[in-house]
Amino acid sequence: MKLLPRTVLRRPGHWLGFVIASSAVYAADVPPPSMGLSDDGAYVLDVRAQVAWPRCVEGMQWNGKTCVGMPLLLGHDEAMALARNLGRERGLQLRVPRVTELQGLVHKATRPPGLDPTLFPASPRGWHWSATSSVNTARVNQYDYGNIMQGRTEQSAIHLRVLEAWAVNMSTGEARTDVTKRTKLPVRLVLPLD
Repeated sequence: MKLLPRTVLRRPGHWLGFVIASSAVYAADVPPPSMGLSDDGAYVLDVRAQVAWPRCVEGMQWNGKTCVGMPLLLGHDEAMALARNLGRERGLQLRVPRVTELQGLVHKATRPPGLDPTLFPASPRGWHWSATSSVNTARVNQYDYGNIMQGRTEQSAIHLRVLEAWAVNMSTGEARTDVTKRTKLPVRLVLPLD
């Protein structure tokens, strides 16, 4: 698989857009690989999803062989602001990924389950922030005894949407909707290729 620079996503002095060109022929029942590395090795390119993933979470740096340093632990609002600010500084469309995008990175076949260590070396395990912040709260049944005992009302359910966000466990792919936005978690940003 050969990675070629593309002029659509370029920032001054750096090529950030990539096209994956392959002359390999695949059997009908074996799909071509959707993940590859950028020329400099700092990004994992997902051609199916049309996104580029930095190999390191925020706070860690790619040294050419692995990710070094300590992950930056942020609250949800801080993670969203970091993506906006870095995107503006670098002239890129960086963003915090959605739940399904993060879940798509988790490989349950690896031992132990988690991110592919070849593509994402030294990645922190455990919970990471996603951009999804709304909690699906259906109308609360005010006559349900369980809701009454827990003091759950429609107003308290709406309040949860403001205080909680989604996070994904990068070891298992599990997603939770009840993570308090003040919780300090790592964040892995994503860059659309289009």
